[in-house]
Amino acid sequence: MFRHFQLVIAFCVGFWTLPAMAGQTFEAVKARGLLICGVNTGVAGFSAPDSRGVYQGLDAEFCRAVAAAVFGDASKVRFVPTTYQTRFIALQSGEVDVLARNVTQTLLRDTALGFNFAGVNFYDGQGFMVPRRAGIASARQLDGASVCVLPGSTTELNLADFARREAIRIEPIVLSSMDEMTAAYQAGRCDAMTTDASQLAALRVSALREPEAHAILPERISKEPLGPMVRHGDDQWLDVVSWTLRVMIEAEEIGLTRENVERMRASQDPNVQRILGVVPGFGKALGLDEAWAYNVIRQVGNYGEVFERTLGRGSPVGLERGLNDLWTRGGLMYSLPLR
Repeated sequence: MFRHFQLVIAFCVGFWTLPAMAGQTFEAVKARGLLICGVNTGVAGFSAPDSRGVYQGLDAEFCRAVAAAVFGDASKVRFVPTTYQTRFIALQSGEVDVLARNVTQTLLRDTALGFNFAGVNFYDGQGFMVPRRAGIASARQLDGASVCVLPGSTTELNLADFARREAIRIEPIVLSSMDEMTAAYQAGRCDAMTTDASQLAALRVSALREPEAHAILPERISKEPLGPMVRHGDDQWLDVVSWTLRVMIEAEEIGLTRENVERMRASQDPNVQRILGVVPGFGKALGLDEAWAYNVIRQVGNYGEVFERTLGRGSPVGLERGLNDLWTRGGLMYSLPLR
């Protein structure tokens, strides 16, 4: 019995020390020396170019985190702006290595489109924005209203489902881009506009002339788990992308920050030692340098730090953490164990 136990332990140790199997995307990214990341053309707080043309936001920072994990350098990323019409084509065709542009994760996108989800980096829900002067306090008061919406997205279907479910009549005004939709709403071509509530909050402060003249209604008519996507068929690349997100969440939970991560390398906490590569193993399992997680946290930060400066109170968008807080504080952010 003891001999059998020894063989099991030896097998497990041997398996642990095997290098990760190389995948096509992973090898192509490493050989290129640059991560190509598909992002939104411009949504404040998620991915939008600043005055210098540098992309900023939660999704843009995640792309930098993946670059830090793979190359040890968060700057080794090229951003490719994608629209609602081009985003999936860009990923399917191999134009981008990862799609990180506040995309909702759904069954058909997983199966019919051939994508793998690398985790949720923002839990959202579809909402409505209306002019305050309209005196509308609930989405159920939109009977007979015209609503600006984007085509080819979950929002268009959700809007139709909501109207049918509530037995109200809504006239969709379908527009091709976020800029066009915002312009139409401001011009009074529609009574309300609908998209993810986080995007409405971002648009209100970044695109509307008088932000305080507009209100986001309290209802959320859908679940919109947003997060990065990769193509089917490269498990190693999926592992790298998904564990980059998980380590950012785990780092916040255990108190690792950009400011303290250097001195925390001296910590005697076994979990911290493993994550930061002081005790080797995690890097080799992913096919990365043992300092991959240290580089992510040192150069980009933990999830909470990134959220705060891109979408939270420290940003112009000013969102509360809500569902995107850690599970220990009533939110949904929960990392799989790094063991």
